[in-house]
Amino acid sequence: MLRLPPFTFRLPATLAEAAKILAGEGAAARVVAGGTDLWPNMKRRHQRANTVISLMRIPELHQVENGTGDLTLGATVSLHEVATHPTVIRHYPALATAVDSISSPPLRHMGTIGGNVCVDTRCTYYNQTEDWRRSIDYCMKEAGEICWVAPGSKSCLAHSASDSAPILCALGARVRLVGADGDREIPLTALYEDDGIDYLTKQPDEIVTAIVVPAAARAERCRSAFWKLRRRGSIDFAVLSSSVAIWLAEDDTVERASIYLGAVSSRPLPAEAASEFLVGKKLDEHVVREAAELARKPATPFDNTDFQTQWRSRMVTHYTEAALREAAGLERNRLAPRHRLATSP
Repeated sequence: MLRLPPFTFRLPATLAEAAKILAGEGAAARVVAGGTDLWPNMKRRHQRANTVISLMRIPELHQVENGTGDLTLGATVSLHEVATHPTVIRHYPALATAVDSISSPPLRHMGTIGGNVCVDTRCTYYNQTEDWRRSIDYCMKEAGEICWVAPGSKSCLAHSASDSAPILCALGARVRLVGADGDREIPLTALYEDDGIDYLTKQPDEIVTAIVVPAAARAERCRSAFWKLRRRGSIDFAVLSSSVAIWLAEDDTVERASIYLGAVSSRPLPAEAASEFLVGKKLDEHVVREAAELARKPATPFDNTDFQTQWRSRMVTHYTEAALREAAGLERNRLAPRHRLATSP
């Protein structure tokens, strides 16, 4: 049985208190919400902490604000609450689908939206027990000096593991951060770095407090879709996901498009050429197929998760085409992902 190491557990009642504790403890502290990522990582000694600061007793972080404007999701709102919230299902259906695809019902009831956008990057060589990692020598993401995925690489190639982040990026979401020196709001895309170790840009003393999804991305203004590939229909992490958001002009041509890929890079990966190609065009079979081909070009999956890399690369085209077809209202040509909120063919 894997056991947690000893640490001091703090339960602040206010955000200011949490920020003060985090600033005082520095690198020796970690923030936790649902703990579905941190606790297993600490048990396997991937992550360590002298102090763990829980956010679950801070009321302001567990609120959903959904007036006529932007949708604000507090960081400790559970994944289950996000996936089943009437406003999310009605106005941001692809977000509901993405979040509902995460892991299993028990973990969606525990895991939080703030935790999922910050979830640790993953890799075949990293996400193993301590004994396994020690037997082949540690990789650079932990205590070693080499990337076992690509030994010649100067940076860690662990891939982004969040399912909510790619669709939130496509929808133009923002993230609110609070630290000892104040608060700020940045585009969610700016939260991520293309580095498997230092994959978040937030400062060590900053706490993610909320995710803000713009009103401009509501379903009545924006067509969106999320498709995810994994070995099993539930529980497993994605080995590829494609998130699409499209805004149409009055003549049904694409006014703006945003395509993000998940699990093929250390951050949610923008397929910029594919998105730009769609602008000014109507979403017919030919246009969708060509855009999907363009989406494959920036994606370079490595041998750091399930399935062969060459096959995963080909699936970028197929899954992006499937997501675009769904957003365009075209007939589906692939089996839909098996999660509860996926629309039947």
